Amino acid sequence: MGLFRMAGSAGYVCAVLLIFNVFRRAGAVPETPVTHAVAPFAALSGLFAITGLYLLIRSRTGGLGLAGYVLNGAGLAGAFAVEYTLHFVFPSLPGATVSGLLAGGTGTAFLVTSAVLLSGVLLFGVAAIRSGTLPVAAVLLYAAGMVPGSLRGVVPEWAYLGGLVVAAAGIAWMSARLFAAAGTADPVRRPAGQHA
Repeated sequence: MGLFRMAGSAGYVCAVLLIFNVFRRAGAVPETPVTHAVAPFAALSGLFAITGLYLLIRSRTGGLGLAGYVLNGAGLAGAFAVEYTLHFVFPSLPGATVSGLLAGGTGTAFLVTSAVLLSGVLLFGVAAIRSGTLPVAAVLLYAAGMVPGSLRGVVPEWAYLGGLVVAAAGIAWMSARLFAAAGTADPVRRPAGQHA
């Protein structure tokens, strides 16, 4: 399986997990150790998808695309760490300890992660649209959904969850583009006789 297909598959997984997390937070899916265990992996699979999308558009995006990818990727990696902390660390701590952490450096780190992710999403979105390689509507859905999706704890719950649904649609649509490109421009495949 080529890189674009793997990245596209990761994008589909990300979209499904985002919707699953929305249902869980809305109460339509029960809160269990299993449903909590899968929650952080939406951000991790999204990181793989964004990597494939960047490789698809990088020749047309220059420094703007690279900056957007790096910030978006760092933000998603940070979001994975935040989700991991929220689901696997905080539940084991007393409420006063959690409040103290959020009021200090941990809370600041969460806010910085949100800011990095938001700036990366916006830069990556601009670069992706300028590249002309990805469907504009798909990029706009991703960016529009990730604005409130990046601001968990700052925006109302309905805006956060709605943003995740919109972002999931954009990610799934862009992932379809990765599958369409898989046989033609996969950066992992090299012509016979060509060496790295």
